[in-house]
Amino acid sequence: MAINEKLSYGADDIHILQGLEGVRKRPAMYIGSTNATGLHHLVWEVVDNAVDEALSGFGNKITVTIHKDGSVSVLDEGRGIPCGINKETGRPAVEIVFTELHAGGKFNSAVYKSAAGLHGVGASVTNALSLWCDVTVYLNGVVNHIRFENGGHLVTPLEQLGGTKRHGTLVRFKPDPTIFSTVDFKRETIAGHLQESAFLMKGVMFVLIDERTGDNQEFYCENGLVEYVQHINVNKKELTPITAFSETDENTGIDMEIALQYCSEDYNETILSYVNNVRTKEGGTHETGFRTGITRAVNDFGETYNILHGKKLDGNDVREGLTAIISLKIPEALLEFEGQTKGKLGTQEATYIVQNFIYNKFTYYLTENKELATIIIKKCLDSQAARIAARKAKDDARSVKKVKNEVILSDKLTPAQSKDYLKNELFIVEGDSAGGSAKKGRDRLHQAILPLRGKPLNTDGLSISTVMKNEEIATIINTIGAGFGQTFNIEDIHYGKIIIMTDADTDGAHIQTLLLTFFYHFMRPLITNGNVYIAVPPLYRIYKEENHKIKQEYAWDDEGLEACKKKIGAGYKVSRYKGLGEMDAVQLKETTMDPRSRLLIRVDIEDPLLAESRVQTLMGKDTTARKKWVEENVDFNEVDTFLKEVK
Repeated sequence: MAINEKLSYGADDIHILQGLEGVRKRPAMYIGSTNATGLHHLVWEVVDNAVDEALSGFGNKITVTIHKDGSVSVLDEGRGIPCGINKETGRPAVEIVFTELHAGGKFNSAVYKSAAGLHGVGASVTNALSLWCDVTVYLNGVVNHIRFENGGHLVTPLEQLGGTKRHGTLVRFKPDPTIFSTVDFKRETIAGHLQESAFLMKGVMFVLIDERTGDNQEFYCENGLVEYVQHINVNKKELTPITAFSETDENTGIDMEIALQYCSEDYNETILSYVNNVRTKEGGTHETGFRTGITRAVNDFGETYNILHGKKLDGNDVREGLTAIISLKIPEALLEFEGQTKGKLGTQEATYIVQNFIYNKFTYYLTENKELATIIIKKCLDSQAARIAARKAKDDARSVKKVKNEVILSDKLTPAQSKDYLKNELFIVEGDSAGGSAKKGRDRLHQAILPLRGKPLNTDGLSISTVMKNEEIATIINTIGAGFGQTFNIEDIHYGKIIIMTDADTDGAHIQTLLLTFFYHFMRPLITNGNVYIAVPPLYRIYKEENHKIKQEYAWDDEGLEACKKKIGAGYKVSRYKGLGEMDAVQLKETTMDPRSRLLIRVDIEDPLLAESRVQTLMGKDTTARKKWVEENVDFNEVDTFLKEVK
């Protein structure tokens, strides 16, 4: 075989990335992404360190400030990062913490019983991805200061600036705009994270100061997880009161706390889990233990008291309508996360410890509250009956050639030809006009088109029977093919991507919101599994005729518009798209549908607390709360300008 000299591989091709260079080279490995999510992760890394101090009993106030210059600072009242000389390196300890990966006190159980910062890379990663990072430590009556710039390079060695009666650490940093797609910190995102932390750490005050607007907020909870569940279920119909359980496992030292509540008209389960105050959004061993334990407790109780009459409940039946918060504090020696962003717990001991804990506690609760236990099991049995009936109806429908739902679909859906479902894409398109162009421009093998006629139903707070009476919603359910509510099965979906494609105006945004509300309430795994997307059509077409040929570019925002004008050159013309229907099939394909050139936004639930609150506020029945949110968050001058441009 001939050797390609251009691809030769020798000793000189081995490169060693010094210090924090590796973080800057591959930032997504450490913070997940370089978009807004990754940007805010820099804040969480520093806040986590402050939280770890509070978890260990040092300080009960943490202050986060968004400064006018685009920087963020985090101030705690902990012990202060050590500033003495580390014998191993001959450098100040605080300098090592901010410049070396896997350096810190979190590896020593004598310093931290439990901590979120297991890997010891948080502070250094934030430093590595910042234009500058300024650290002030109030320790032993002295103000200590050190500064780094341009990705963690030391510019001001550790110095003492005088005396103080304070104690703690102040970290202020400004993210590097060459690393991130945006460096605009969102007050609401940070507020949600601090509110979440306050629920998890009762008795600790979290303060958010936004110097840009002058807004200050405080987050403080006396009842912790109980208030968390109460906040999530504020507009839901309660079936049971909120119940909380806590215990420390004697053998492992793992602290466990769980709060839960059933709601009667909720067809989803909401289970949020945390380890050392870090949300494990991908679950892990503790969630596995919880699900197994509570299912076994309900089944065993129902069998003991002959309520199930020989039936056995599935885990999905037991968890329908259940909201549960799981919070574990795990000692460093046992703590095992999967990945630096700590999205999934891998500690094997947590499985059986949490399983036994919730089984024993919930069994006792059911035994002591037999009336409530009967209500819970009845709901579970109703859920099981509905699931079985829906499955039977689905199987019957498959065996019949022509059923009503297929008739409904036949004149709307333009199906994909491939049966390789995960490669297929369903475009839910606003209007027949855009639907017509989409049908002509689609990839017939893998892309299906479903035009909407009018706006979908607002499904917030509605029963399944009411939702199913709406033809548009029923059509979407049957097209996706995986059921809905309790019966939804992600493995049965007919499309790997569900793409909402609407006009770039207020009506289009409203349709997106209505569809996302439906998916959130009745097909939530579609969102959490990453199957839902929003198409982003261009706002402008910039073109001119040159040598009897059309030279054209597309722009998705005003900044792109200016760049395209320069690229096209003098004599250009600009078309402002008012809707998808104004594009012909070729234009729609190359800008919005072709995987090689389109722009899609994947819908995710990054902050479950914020997502639940937003859906309740914007789509719920409380018009006063909605009006208040709109007045506080919508700039009507910008809206007026936008509408004039559209017209």
